[in-house]
Amino acid sequence: MARRRRGAAGRDEEFTFVSPVVKYLLFIFNFIFWIISLVMVSIGVYARMMKHAEAALACLSVDPAIMLLVVGILMFIITFCGCVGSLRENICLLQTFCVCLTLIFILQLAAGILGFVFSDKARNKVTEVIDKAIVHYRDDIDLQNLIDFGQREFGCCGGVTYTDWSKNVYFSCKNDNPSRERCSVPFSCCILSKDKAVINTMCGQGMQELEFAEAGGHIHTNGCIDKLVNWIHSNLFLLGGIALGLAIPQLVGILLSQILINQIKDQIELQNYNQNHRSDPWS
Repeated sequence: MARRRRGAAGRDEEFTFVSPVVKYLLFIFNFIFWIISLVMVSIGVYARMMKHAEAALACLSVDPAIMLLVVGILMFIITFCGCVGSLRENICLLQTFCVCLTLIFILQLAAGILGFVFSDKARNKVTEVIDKAIVHYRDDIDLQNLIDFGQREFGCCGGVTYTDWSKNVYFSCKNDNPSRERCSVPFSCCILSKDKAVINTMCGQGMQELEFAEAGGHIHTNGCIDKLVNWIHSNLFLLGGIALGLAIPQLVGILLSQILINQIKDQIELQNYNQNHRSDPWS
Protein backbone atom coordinates (compact mmCIF):
# COMPACT_ATOMS: atom_id res chain seq x y z
CA MET A 1 0.00 0.00 0.00
CA ALA A 2 2.82 2.37 0.92
CA ARG A 3 4.58 1.61 -2.38
CA ARG A 4 1.34 2.26 -4.27
CA ARG A 5 0.85 5.59 -2.49
CA ARG A 6 4.43 6.61 -3.27
CA GLY A 7 3.89 5.70 -6.94
CA ALA A 8 0.72 7.78 -7.08
CA ALA A 9 2.52 10.73 -5.46
CA GLY A 10 5.34 10.43 -7.99
CA ARG A 11 2.90 10.53 -10.87
CA ASP A 12 1.28 13.66 -9.38
CA GLU A 13 4.65 15.39 -9.14
CA GLU A 14 5.50 14.52 -12.75
CA PHE A 15 2.16 15.86 -14.03
CA THR A 16 2.14 19.49 -15.23
CA PHE A 17 -0.62 21.78 -16.40
CA VAL A 18 1.86 23.81 -18.48
CA SER A 19 1.67 22.78 -22.13
CA PRO A 20 5.08 22.73 -23.88
CA VAL A 21 3.33 23.55 -27.16
CA VAL A 22 1.84 26.79 -25.79
CA LYS A 23 5.05 27.66 -23.94
CA TYR A 24 7.46 27.29 -26.86
CA LEU A 25 5.00 28.60 -29.43
CA LEU A 26 4.77 31.82 -27.42
CA PHE A 27 8.56 31.92 -27.11
CA ILE A 28 9.11 31.50 -30.88
CA PHE A 29 6.41 34.10 -31.58
CA ASN A 30 8.14 36.64 -29.34
CA PHE A 31 11.65 35.70 -30.48
CA ILE A 32 10.82 36.45 -34.13
CA PHE A 33 9.47 39.92 -33.28
CA TRP A 34 12.38 40.45 -30.85
CA ILE A 35 14.83 39.96 -33.73
CA ILE A 36 12.76 42.32 -35.91
CA SER A 37 12.88 44.95 -33.15
CA LEU A 38 16.68 44.65 -32.94
CA VAL A 39 16.94 45.24 -36.69
CA MET A 40 14.64 48.27 -36.44
CA VAL A 41 16.67 49.76 -33.57
CA SER A 42 19.94 49.14 -35.43
CA ILE A 43 18.66 50.86 -38.57
CA GLY A 44 17.31 53.76 -36.51
CA VAL A 45 20.60 54.23 -34.61
CA TYR A 46 22.61 54.05 -37.84
CA ALA A 47 20.33 56.62 -39.50
CA ARG A 48 20.69 58.99 -36.52
CA MET A 49 24.49 58.66 -36.48
CA MET A 50 24.67 59.52 -40.16
CA LYS A 51 22.89 62.85 -39.63
CA HIS A 52 24.19 66.17 -38.40
CA ALA A 53 23.29 67.11 -34.83
CA GLU A 54 21.46 70.28 -35.84
CA ALA A 55 19.33 68.37 -38.31
CA ALA A 56 18.57 65.76 -35.69
CA LEU A 57 17.14 68.37 -33.33
CA ALA A 58 15.29 70.30 -36.00
CA CYS A 59 12.58 67.84 -36.96
CA LEU A 60 12.17 65.21 -34.24
CA SER A 61 8.39 64.93 -34.59
CA VAL A 62 8.49 63.84 -38.24
CA ASP A 63 11.89 62.15 -38.33
CA PRO A 64 11.51 58.59 -39.73
CA ALA A 65 14.63 57.45 -37.86
CA ILE A 66 13.18 58.59 -34.52
CA MET A 67 9.89 56.86 -35.29
CA LEU A 68 11.79 53.66 -36.14
CA LEU A 69 13.79 53.90 -32.91
CA VAL A 70 10.75 54.46 -30.70
CA VAL A 71 8.77 51.59 -32.24
CA GLY A 72 11.82 49.30 -32.19
CA ILE A 73 12.67 49.98 -28.53
CA LEU A 74 9.04 49.54 -27.46
CA MET A 75 8.77 46.28 -29.39
CA PHE A 76 12.12 45.10 -27.95
CA ILE A 77 10.99 45.62 -24.34
CA ILE A 78 7.58 43.98 -24.85
CA THR A 79 8.90 40.94 -26.74
CA PHE A 80 11.75 40.55 -24.24
CA CYS A 81 9.16 40.22 -21.47
CA GLY A 82 7.32 37.65 -23.59
CA CYS A 83 10.46 35.62 -24.39
CA VAL A 84 11.81 35.46 -20.84
CA GLY A 85 8.36 35.11 -19.29
CA SER A 86 7.46 32.11 -21.43
CA LEU A 87 10.81 30.35 -20.93
CA ARG A 88 10.98 30.97 -17.17
CA GLU A 89 7.22 30.60 -16.71
CA ASN A 90 7.22 33.97 -14.97
CA ILE A 91 3.70 35.24 -14.37
CA CYS A 92 4.81 38.84 -13.74
CA LEU A 93 6.63 39.16 -17.08
CA LEU A 94 3.83 37.38 -18.96
CA GLN A 95 1.22 39.69 -17.45
CA THR A 96 3.36 42.70 -18.40
CA PHE A 97 3.57 41.38 -21.95
CA CYS A 98 -0.18 40.69 -22.10
CA VAL A 99 -1.18 44.08 -20.64
CA CYS A 100 1.17 45.99 -22.99
CA LEU A 101 -0.18 44.18 -26.06
CA THR A 102 -3.75 44.81 -24.93
CA LEU A 103 -3.09 48.52 -24.40
CA ILE A 104 -1.41 48.85 -27.82
CA PHE A 105 -4.33 47.07 -29.48
CA ILE A 106 -6.87 49.32 -27.72
CA LEU A 107 -4.89 52.47 -28.63
CA GLN A 108 -4.70 51.42 -32.29
CA LEU A 109 -8.43 50.70 -32.34
CA ALA A 110 -9.22 54.01 -30.64
CA ALA A 111 -6.94 55.91 -33.04
CA GLY A 112 -8.69 54.35 -36.03
CA ILE A 113 -12.16 55.18 -34.70
CA LEU A 114 -11.21 58.74 -33.72
CA GLY A 115 -9.53 59.29 -37.08
CA PHE A 116 -12.72 58.21 -38.84
CA VAL A 117 -15.09 60.20 -36.58
CA PHE A 118 -12.96 63.35 -36.46
CA SER A 119 -11.70 63.15 -40.04
CA ASP A 120 -11.49 66.96 -40.40
CA LYS A 121 -9.24 67.32 -37.36
CA ALA A 122 -7.16 64.38 -38.53
CA ARG A 123 -6.79 66.06 -41.94
CA ASN A 124 -5.65 69.30 -40.26
CA LYS A 125 -3.11 67.36 -38.21
CA VAL A 126 -1.76 65.64 -41.32
CA THR A 127 -1.54 69.06 -43.00
CA GLU A 128 0.54 70.38 -40.08
CA VAL A 129 2.89 67.38 -40.26
CA ILE A 130 3.35 67.76 -44.03
CA ASP A 131 3.96 71.51 -43.72
CA LYS A 132 6.60 70.88 -41.06
CA ALA A 133 8.17 68.22 -43.25
CA ILE A 134 8.32 70.69 -46.16
CA VAL A 135 10.07 73.25 -43.95
CA HIS A 136 12.78 70.71 -43.01
CA TYR A 137 13.03 69.10 -46.46
CA ARG A 138 16.70 69.95 -46.99
CA ASP A 139 17.69 69.34 -43.35
CA ASP A 140 17.10 65.59 -43.24
CA ILE A 141 18.04 63.17 -46.03
CA ASP A 142 15.64 60.47 -44.79
CA LEU A 143 12.78 62.94 -44.68
CA GLN A 144 13.72 64.25 -48.13
CA ASN A 145 13.67 60.73 -49.60
CA LEU A 146 10.32 60.02 -47.94
CA ILE A 147 8.71 63.20 -49.34
CA ASP A 148 10.15 62.57 -52.82
CA PHE A 149 8.84 59.00 -52.76
CA GLY A 150 5.36 60.17 -51.74
CA GLN A 151 5.22 62.89 -54.40
CA ARG A 152 6.36 60.51 -57.13
CA GLU A 153 3.99 57.70 -56.14
CA PHE A 154 0.90 59.89 -55.70
CA GLY A 155 1.70 62.33 -58.52
CA CYS A 156 1.37 65.37 -56.28
CA CYS A 157 3.34 68.39 -55.12
CA GLY A 158 3.24 70.04 -51.70
CA GLY A 159 0.56 69.64 -49.05
CA VAL A 160 -2.45 71.48 -50.51
CA THR A 161 -0.86 72.83 -53.69
CA TYR A 162 2.54 73.20 -55.34
CA THR A 163 3.04 76.71 -53.93
CA ASP A 164 3.35 75.20 -50.44
CA TRP A 165 7.02 74.73 -51.25
CA SER A 166 7.47 78.45 -50.69
CA LYS A 167 7.41 77.61 -46.96
CA ASN A 168 10.84 76.06 -47.37
CA VAL A 169 13.71 78.54 -47.04
CA TYR A 170 15.43 77.24 -50.18
CA PHE A 171 12.30 77.28 -52.38
CA SER A 172 10.81 80.49 -50.94
CA CYS A 173 9.69 83.13 -53.43
CA LYS A 174 10.78 86.04 -51.23
CA ASN A 175 12.75 88.69 -53.11
CA ASP A 176 15.64 88.50 -50.65
CA ASN A 177 16.05 84.74 -51.08
CA PRO A 178 19.55 84.19 -52.58
CA SER A 179 18.99 80.47 -53.23
CA ARG A 180 19.31 79.15 -56.78
CA GLU A 181 16.13 77.15 -56.09
CA ARG A 182 14.08 80.29 -55.42
CA CYS A 183 10.42 79.82 -56.47
CA SER A 184 11.17 76.26 -57.56
CA VAL A 185 9.83 72.85 -56.54
CA PRO A 186 11.66 69.53 -56.04
CA PHE A 187 12.34 67.29 -59.01
CA SER A 188 9.87 64.73 -57.57
CA CYS A 189 7.04 67.14 -58.49
CA CYS A 190 7.87 66.99 -62.19
CA ILE A 191 5.77 65.22 -64.82
CA LEU A 192 8.23 62.86 -66.51
CA SER A 193 7.79 61.99 -70.17
CA LYS A 194 8.82 58.46 -71.13
CA ASP A 195 9.55 59.40 -74.76
CA LYS A 196 12.34 61.82 -73.82
CA ALA A 197 15.85 60.38 -73.91
CA VAL A 198 17.31 63.03 -71.61
CA ILE A 199 15.59 63.82 -68.29
CA ASN A 200 15.53 67.48 -67.30
CA THR A 201 16.36 67.43 -63.58
CA MET A 202 15.79 71.22 -63.43
CA CYS A 203 12.18 70.97 -64.61
CA GLY A 204 10.92 72.39 -61.30
CA GLN A 205 12.91 75.62 -61.68
CA GLY A 206 10.74 78.73 -61.21
CA MET A 207 7.46 76.79 -61.32
CA GLN A 208 5.93 78.72 -58.41
CA GLU A 209 6.02 81.89 -60.49
CA LEU A 210 3.76 80.31 -63.12
CA GLU A 211 -0.04 80.20 -63.02
CA PHE A 212 -1.76 76.96 -62.00
CA ALA A 213 -2.72 75.91 -65.55
CA GLU A 214 0.68 76.80 -67.03
CA ALA A 215 2.60 75.05 -64.27
CA GLY A 216 0.39 71.99 -64.72
CA GLY A 217 2.05 71.30 -68.05
CA HIS A 218 5.38 70.70 -66.33
CA ILE A 219 4.70 69.58 -62.75
CA HIS A 220 1.97 68.01 -60.63
CA THR A 221 0.08 70.97 -59.20
CA ASN A 222 -2.37 69.16 -56.91
CA GLY A 223 -1.43 68.72 -53.26
CA CYS A 224 -0.60 65.37 -51.68
CA ILE A 225 -3.29 65.57 -48.99
CA ASP A 226 -6.18 65.31 -51.47
CA LYS A 227 -4.35 62.56 -53.33
CA LEU A 228 -3.80 60.67 -50.09
CA VAL A 229 -7.46 60.99 -49.08
CA ASN A 230 -8.59 59.74 -52.49
CA TRP A 231 -6.16 56.82 -52.28
CA ILE A 232 -7.49 55.87 -48.83
CA HIS A 233 -11.10 55.95 -50.06
CA SER A 234 -10.27 53.74 -53.04
CA ASN A 235 -8.18 51.25 -51.02
CA LEU A 236 -10.31 50.70 -47.93
CA PHE A 237 -10.24 46.90 -48.34
CA LEU A 238 -6.45 46.93 -48.62
CA LEU A 239 -6.10 49.11 -45.53
CA GLY A 240 -8.56 46.89 -43.69
CA GLY A 241 -6.45 43.86 -44.59
CA ILE A 242 -3.29 45.59 -43.34
CA ALA A 243 -5.05 46.55 -40.09
CA LEU A 244 -6.23 42.96 -39.67
CA GLY A 245 -2.71 41.71 -40.38
CA LEU A 246 -1.38 43.95 -37.61
CA ALA A 247 -4.15 42.98 -35.20
CA ILE A 248 -3.93 39.18 -35.60
CA PRO A 249 -0.35 38.80 -34.20
CA GLN A 250 -1.31 40.99 -31.23
CA LEU A 251 -4.45 38.97 -30.52
CA VAL A 252 -2.52 35.70 -30.88
CA GLY A 253 0.13 36.96 -28.43
CA ILE A 254 -2.56 38.05 -25.94
CA LEU A 255 -4.36 34.70 -26.23
CA LEU A 256 -1.22 32.54 -25.88
CA SER A 257 0.12 34.54 -22.95
CA GLN A 258 -3.24 34.38 -21.13
CA ILE A 259 -3.48 30.61 -21.67
CA LEU A 260 0.07 30.13 -20.36
CA ILE A 261 -0.60 32.36 -17.33
CA ASN A 262 -3.66 30.29 -16.40
CA GLN A 263 -1.70 27.04 -16.84
CA ILE A 264 1.12 28.31 -14.62
CA LYS A 265 -1.38 29.34 -11.94
CA ASP A 266 -2.97 25.89 -12.05
CA GLN A 267 0.48 24.31 -11.78
CA ILE A 268 1.32 26.46 -8.74
CA GLU A 269 -1.93 25.41 -7.07
CA LEU A 270 -1.12 21.74 -7.75
CA GLN A 271 2.37 22.09 -6.29
CA ASN A 272 0.99 23.82 -3.19
CA TYR A 273 -1.61 21.07 -2.79
CA ASN A 274 1.05 18.34 -3.07
CA GLN A 275 3.29 20.20 -0.63
CA ASN A 276 0.51 20.58 1.93
CA HIS A 277 -0.61 16.94 1.69
CA ARG A 278 2.78 15.25 1.38
CA SER A 279 2.84 14.33 5.09
CA ASP A 280 -0.79 13.22 5.14
CA PRO A 281 -0.93 9.39 5.27
CA TRP A 282 -4.41 9.38 3.72
CA SER A 283 -3.39 11.39 0.60
